[in-house]
Amino acid sequence: MNRYLDMVDGPDHVKKLTLTQLQTLAEEIRHELIEGLAKGGGHLGPNLGVVELTIALHHVFSTPKDKMVWDVSHQIYVHKLLTGRKDRFRTIRQTDGLNGFALRTESAHDSFGAGHAGTALSAALGMCAARDQKKTDENVVCIFGDAALTNGISFEALNNISHTTKKFIGILNDNEWSIAKNVGAISAYLNKLITHPSYNKLSKEFETFVKKLPKGELALRLAHKAEEGFKGAVNAVSLQPAGNPVDMDGRGGHGSPVLFEEMGVRYLGPIDGHDLPLLISTLQFAKTCDSPIVIHVLTKKGKGYEAAIKSPEKFHGTGPYDVATGNTAPAKPGTPPAYQDVFGATMVKLCQKDTSVVGITAAMPSGTGLKALEKAMPERYYDVGIAEEHAVIFAAGMATMGFRPVCAIYSSFLQRAYDCIHHDVCLQDLPVIFCMDRAGLSANDGPTHHGLFDIAYLRCLPNVVAMAPANEDELADMMFTATHQNHPAFIRYPRGAAEGVPVKDQPKLLEVGKAEVQQNFASNGKRKVAIFGLGAMNSIARRAAAQLATEGYDVALINPRFTKPLDAGTHEFFGKAADVVVTLEDHALMGGYGSSVLELFSEKAISTPVVRIGWPDQFIEHATTQDELRRKYGLSVENTVAKVKAQFGEAAAPAAKQIAAMA
Repeated sequence: MNRYLDMVDGPDHVKKLTLTQLQTLAEEIRHELIEGLAKGGGHLGPNLGVVELTIALHHVFSTPKDKMVWDVSHQIYVHKLLTGRKDRFRTIRQTDGLNGFALRTESAHDSFGAGHAGTALSAALGMCAARDQKKTDENVVCIFGDAALTNGISFEALNNISHTTKKFIGILNDNEWSIAKNVGAISAYLNKLITHPSYNKLSKEFETFVKKLPKGELALRLAHKAEEGFKGAVNAVSLQPAGNPVDMDGRGGHGSPVLFEEMGVRYLGPIDGHDLPLLISTLQFAKTCDSPIVIHVLTKKGKGYEAAIKSPEKFHGTGPYDVATGNTAPAKPGTPPAYQDVFGATMVKLCQKDTSVVGITAAMPSGTGLKALEKAMPERYYDVGIAEEHAVIFAAGMATMGFRPVCAIYSSFLQRAYDCIHHDVCLQDLPVIFCMDRAGLSANDGPTHHGLFDIAYLRCLPNVVAMAPANEDELADMMFTATHQNHPAFIRYPRGAAEGVPVKDQPKLLEVGKAEVQQNFASNGKRKVAIFGLGAMNSIARRAAAQLATEGYDVALINPRFTKPLDAGTHEFFGKAADVVVTLEDHALMGGYGSSVLELFSEKAISTPVVRIGWPDQFIEHATTQDELRRKYGLSVENTVAKVKAQFGEAAAPAAKQIAAMA
């Protein structure tokens, strides 16, 4: 028996289905999501929550003429299924497969790409302004989550909507979760709107419109408990300071209008985000509005899959799992702990011994490993929501009062707070510690999440101490060392399993700016190669050194540890002693660690050739595994050996030649 999903090759087919057929389609899509992501993983929970909403959007609007802008866009899987990509859906987040986020180069139906929260309102408003300039008639629909409202960019956009355009449609997808449970006043505010028992009646304009639709009376009965945002009663009763008079109509005196209304944007809701007739009627009404409107939609993260409902944080972005149980496969025996878990355990130890240390996350307690601190010492843990800029300046404020705050933020997410790092931390030389997980590749997520630029954007800033551990024990040493600095300290480390090096009970204090010579030259008369393997690339450097040694080279191996201050003495010594110097880094070559070595050699008039291994000057795509991309772009033992041999005019093996050509 054919599924309706099999018949839907594009949005036009969605419009041809009856309401009953659309509801069956929703069930089929949920099944496809659950089954399709079981092998490779992905953002299951968020997509299960927007099935009906996405169907309703495509039933009412017409992409690619009409524009849909998705905040973060990890909840775009259903959209991809309905826009001609269902045959490739099970390749999502895999090598050469569909991207896990909106990608303009992948489909004309993806009008704006995004992998970081808080961007959609601004982008959609820009599209509206462009449409108004061109005097065309396309609709622009912005779908943003409640967690996006913890991000300052969203409020900057809201502040401009009513002054910029008369036609703007926003969908507030409220599921009470970002990755972890939402925190802060905005979350509490929205919860009061949802739960307060006092409701205004539906607006007469909405009632009149809906009654004209087929089955409009049914839609009205379904909607009569859910419109208009309870402008007076909810806000005046639940948000008014205790003891103040209440203006029940919410339009004057002491009443307080809904947040969006305050900014000149009409508010409609909250409505049930899984009620297709109501969603369709409401979206059709929104199309007719001649003023900006936000529709507040309540959805259930993980709807339709009990395992995802019970564990929303786990299934926000999950690896492979068993469909029947929801369980993920246990790690293979002997698998080293993940760097994030080593970080979390070390944070607890540091906080137990040093009362000045606190942990700060921007809505990523599990992803960063700070959940361990939240559980062990909740009073020393802060989650500021998806607000990286605020997190950095908040930490700076604490640092002025004698604390040593640790900001655990992914490398790519920390880019959002660059001015705050510069202006509020480094300029004031404050001892804020930044632990940057996902430095290097986040393979499945792709270019929005790869952390390939932090060395470059940090090494130009004065007062910075920047480090990269070669293993998990060194990560603990660097965290301990950072707590003893009176300067901003940055530690970059990769996603995933560490090296399997046991972590000492008591971390060691490292000498700042001092590299570790792991293996010196044997001075045996052979050609000398000095290999500097930074951070996660140190293991590749070790293997390349071993292979070169078997092929007749005298190899020195150095763990640089610090990218700033760079160990000038050690680099200069090996630069002069070696016939060839090699630098390996899990970072963009342009402006990275290898560039700093070249700058140093130029200053010291060292003419020894330098082979730099790192990422090229382009955005790196997603893939199933990190190793696939490293091989493709030459961050490998084979390519390192081939490039060294080429410096001596020696032919590389055919496989190595091919790898070198791709680098």
